Amino acid sequence: MTSPTSEPSDFSLDATPLRAMTLQRRTQIAELIQQKGAVRVDELVAKFGVSQVTIRKDLMQLEREGHLTRDRGGAITLIDSEPIISTLLEYEARALISVDEKARIGAAAAKMVGAGDTILLDAGTTVVEMVPYLTDITPLTVVTNALNVAHQVGTRTNAKLQVLGGTFYRHLASMHGPAIESSLNDFLVSKVFLAAQAFDVEHGLTDTSLEMAGVKRAMIRAARQVILMADSSKFGRSGFIKVVPFSEIDTLITDSNIPPEARAELERLGVEVIIV
Repeated sequence: MTSPTSEPSDFSLDATPLRAMTLQRRTQIAELIQQKGAVRVDELVAKFGVSQVTIRKDLMQLEREGHLTRDRGGAITLIDSEPIISTLLEYEARALISVDEKARIGAAAAKMVGAGDTILLDAGTTVVEMVPYLTDITPLTVVTNALNVAHQVGTRTNAKLQVLGGTFYRHLASMHGPAIESSLNDFLVSKVFLAAQAFDVEHGLTDTSLEMAGVKRAMIRAARQVILMADSSKFGRSGFIKVVPFSEIDTLITDSNIPPEARAELERLGVEVIIV
């Protein structure tokens, strides 16, 4: 999926209230169409209490991003019931999705961290939910490429913090690029906690850019144990860049909406599945 607006993004929540409302509405429209398969303009006007002009602007942007297609009768439908994701929602928009599930996943992941661990924390709106539960774990060393994660770790815990330097991607609120991949060759950590844009049994973990995929692979190589943190809305979708198959993942932490047959297949592949 791609960003619901072409305006610059900032992980620090400096967006104006109007921009935040627009992001939230467009995210909800994209989710609604994903769930129902088709909606109409008048239905969206009534649901969100805004004008047809506002809704049509939203739909024009979402159509440009490949979420939907419009016809002259006012219907809006999915382009593909199982789309391949080629770009990513901006940070603020992603932070509004599956909020409760992400919080539970973060709490469960933190229980896997012990005193004396050195952990790698990936970028994303799910991984950062671990941080409030790391406060009392000491000693602890955290390595991350994510500025949102680094800020939370630095202000809310006593952990030793190592921030990986690279090229800053504003819409991801994190660093990526060859410099990070190279520096990760020097690390050996207890555990890595990964985020995901998409995953399924057949293709494993997939992402939306070579830069993000490269950093994730380097993180996996640097870790003794690999934990994937992903809510069920990420399942059954595919990014167009393959990261790793599930044979490279030790544990998946997800929510109870993941299909039972998918859980059974993942466990058959040797993945520990933790449901929250």
